[in-house]
Amino acid sequence: MSISIKMNDFAQRSSWIRKMFEEGARLKKEFGAENVFDFSLGNPDLSPPPQFSETIRRLANDEKPGIHGYMPNGGYPFVREAVARQISQEQEITVNADEMLMTCGAAGALNVVLKSILNPGEEIIILAPFFVEYNFYVDNHGGVTKIVNTREDFSLDLEAIAAAITKKTKGIIINSPNNPTGQIYSAGELDELGSILTIAQEKFNSTIFLLSDEPYRKIIYDDNVVPSIFKAYKNSIVVSSYSKDLSLPGERIGYIAVHPEITDKAPLIGAMTLANRILGYVNAPALMQRVVAELQGLTVNCSIYTRRREIFCKILTDAGYEFTPPKGAFYIFPKSPWENDADFVAHLQKFKILAVPGRGFGMPGYFRLAFCVDDGVIERSAAAFNEAVK
Repeated sequence: MSISIKMNDFAQRSSWIRKMFEEGARLKKEFGAENVFDFSLGNPDLSPPPQFSETIRRLANDEKPGIHGYMPNGGYPFVREAVARQISQEQEITVNADEMLMTCGAAGALNVVLKSILNPGEEIIILAPFFVEYNFYVDNHGGVTKIVNTREDFSLDLEAIAAAITKKTKGIIINSPNNPTGQIYSAGELDELGSILTIAQEKFNSTIFLLSDEPYRKIIYDDNVVPSIFKAYKNSIVVSSYSKDLSLPGERIGYIAVHPEITDKAPLIGAMTLANRILGYVNAPALMQRVVAELQGLTVNCSIYTRRREIFCKILTDAGYEFTPPKGAFYIFPKSPWENDADFVAHLQKFKILAVPGRGFGMPGYFRLAFCVDDGVIERSAAAFNEAVK
């Protein structure tokens, strides 16, 4: 085989969403796109806020010399200052520009962090269900993932997390609001998690990092809030992007922010700045850095996602599916009516519904539905979901 054995294995393990994409293309060609209910991809369909278009046009017309040149690998200082002010509000702790880096999205941010903290064989705990590529990011940098399930309502199983920590544990990744469940971890859960990690650090005489992946932070429903991890634990790092809250996934712009009191802060920031370069990112896109600096605090019109969530939850409830309503993000994660979630997802395709089996997120027995699609697609799917479950 011409490609590596590892990459061939990874391709098989990460193939569910790709398979759904390919099946969707086939069904749309055969039956017409308007007759296919594609809930497989988490690709935000809302337009960015109106200020985005005006800002990017104005900045793109700037012809000052060097405007498209290199900048410090961590990003423009004035951009980091603007983002740091916003993060300080969200985390309720003052963060300055020297405690953060601009990155190529949240994925780039996670890889930079993991490159900077992992020694070969060290462990990163990830919580099922999880974004599938966490496994690959940890492997990229010589680490080993240790999977811990969440509770039935997808809240943190703190006892299981405590039991999973060993002398090899270097960190834990949390994702709140979560993909694929939409769960938000409470302030009480995070405080207790912080206590567990603090005790483990003392027990093993080590540093254990809490990595919070927060691209859905501003897409929340009802009266829910996303608590500060910085207030819960000092060895914490936030990674995020503007892919979801500004609908800019293709622009690959994100950031890393570290707790002001994090252990070995200066060496850690230095290592991450170097990692940004040697991983091939070099720096976050110059134009998009300048754009997001002017758009802090703005989001897409989340009331649209709220409406879609209500429509979809009613359709699924009326059809008899079991699920925990999402508190944030734009996914629903129902239980599969059949024991084999992959078989049920294949059954849904007979009714032109595209979903992703829960095993693709490390949790068999469920399936994911993304509602970042037009309202009409959701509304027209009601009869198909009813027929499928019958």
